[in-house]
Amino acid sequence: MLREVELLGAENARLRALLIRHGIPSEVADPEASLTPSGQSELDTVPTGSQLSTDDKVRLIRRLFHGRPDVFSLRWEGKNGKSGYSPACGNEWRAGICEKPRVKCADCAHRQFLPVSEQIIYDHLSGRHTVGIYPVLPDNTCKFLAVDFDDADWCEDARAFLESCRELDIPAALEVSRSGQGAHVWVFFTDAVPAGEARRLGTAIISHTCARTRQLQLSSYDRLFPNQDTVPRGGFGNLIALPLQKEPRNRGHSVFVDADFEPYSDQWAFLASLQRVPVERIDMAIRQATGGGHPLDVAFITDEDLAEPWRRASAPQRLPAPLPQRLTATLADRLYFEKADLWTCSEKVDSHLQISPFSCSNWMGLLKPSAEWRRFEL
Repeated sequence: MLREVELLGAENARLRALLIRHGIPSEVADPEASLTPSGQSELDTVPTGSQLSTDDKVRLIRRLFHGRPDVFSLRWEGKNGKSGYSPACGNEWRAGICEKPRVKCADCAHRQFLPVSEQIIYDHLSGRHTVGIYPVLPDNTCKFLAVDFDDADWCEDARAFLESCRELDIPAALEVSRSGQGAHVWVFFTDAVPAGEARRLGTAIISHTCARTRQLQLSSYDRLFPNQDTVPRGGFGNLIALPLQKEPRNRGHSVFVDADFEPYSDQWAFLASLQRVPVERIDMAIRQATGGGHPLDVAFITDEDLAEPWRRASAPQRLPAPLPQRLTATLADRLYFEKADLWTCSEKVDSHLQISPFSCSNWMGLLKPSAEWRRFEL
């Protein structure tokens, strides 16, 4: 029975999105048309004294949490208790076209991705489904940064990160995650910024937090969103769930809280009051956070430095691991090394360079020398 309800919900979402995509009004195209018996919109179950209409609230969510517009994912739950997200497809479960579960969605030739719409956002907020958005836009930019904390010390680490944002004059919002066992700290930008720059900002604030709290690492830190600098080939990158979905919200989860983890009484007024970070502020914030150094401990050279900054009073520290005699690297927007060929004691070198939480699985990027690229051997 539960599975049938889930299938019907997914089918309703698919049909509504298809109607909107082709300019055909649906029965609930006007969010105000879906009312509770008391005459109030379902969205008004969030405690609010603001004057925002339901339409305003939907547009506010869409403006702040602006992910890839041409595709989104819906959360599913299986009979065995497993759950996950799959891109919303206009052909899902259509007889003669959809061949799930025999053919995986990723291998299906009939996939028809559905775009994000105000109706989709409304359905998420009112509890009809849970939407996941893809932060990296098709041109490899993004409109927000989110930092995920979800381990034992998530409360302390998220609070420390939020405090660092305040010290650096970076407006941020703290959300308790859907499960209630983690948190997201959100930073919004006035305009689209390169995803790599947003990730540099997140990395810099984490470094600042570690230095300020005298920790080697934030143990509950899980990942940054966007999780990639560019859209991966054949995919969309990691997704993140939109906040304020009705079901977890009713349990006090997926809501925005203050530094003491007390939910804001007016969630909508809080979101409407959030300031976004200007693009030109990002590089300055990175330098402030790192004391003029690169977040990966690569120093910036300034006019005040010595005429020959490469000359140091003491000999550089040697890497505590055996290195290969030959190394292949790629010089592009930064200098990339393939981890599999770089060392045999990768854990020790990762720890020494202090970059392991921020490098990708197969490659490690260190510098940002020029836009021109070439491959060479060391």
